[in-house]
Amino acid sequence: MNLGHVVITSVDRDDLKDGGAAHWAATIKAVHHLCPETSVEVLTGDFKGDTDDLEVVLRAEPEVFSHNLETTRRLTWQVRSNSDFDRSLSILKHAASWGAKRVKTGVMLGLGETMDEVKETMRAAADAGVQYFSIGQYLRPTRHHHQVQRFWTPMEFEELRLYGSEDLGFLNTESGPLVRSSYHAEKAVQKDRNFGINVESRSA
Repeated sequence: MNLGHVVITSVDRDDLKDGGAAHWAATIKAVHHLCPETSVEVLTGDFKGDTDDLEVVLRAEPEVFSHNLETTRRLTWQVRSNSDFDRSLSILKHAASWGAKRVKTGVMLGLGETMDEVKETMRAAADAGVQYFSIGQYLRPTRHHHQVQRFWTPMEFEELRLYGSEDLGFLNTESGPLVRSSYHAEKAVQKDRNFGINVESRSA
């Protein structure tokens, strides 16, 4: 397919002892082996906070490691009943301190959060070592899901983009109503390449 960048994700595999870490690692290695010119971005679960499982994935050297915070600390218990905000933050922080090439996260807006809460979330991510941040509008998939509390304006999304890029220093901030985790994913990596940041060096 001649792809320059791929984003790989999956459902949580909490049914597996390692949370699917071995599968993640094998997949990353297979892409690197078969398509050495293709950079790999993985969007994983939180491995229930198990850093040993996380490191199995990181040792496979994805060019971008991503795990989404999804929402603010206050709303996590409502929106992500099986997850924990601080546990997700600790996964991102461990990935960054371990030496992951790029660490990425994102949130959805429209669940009842305030502007201050979103900025606090972004600041916490930056402090954890996150370099890429995405912000999009939550859209209710079915009537059984959390209701949309409000639709954020383009001006508000732009304010958050500038806050991420200029105030917090994220290498890439994608912010807009239609933005999702993989939005312009290749462009972010390409920008790093253009600025001479090495996201492709891998062990032999």
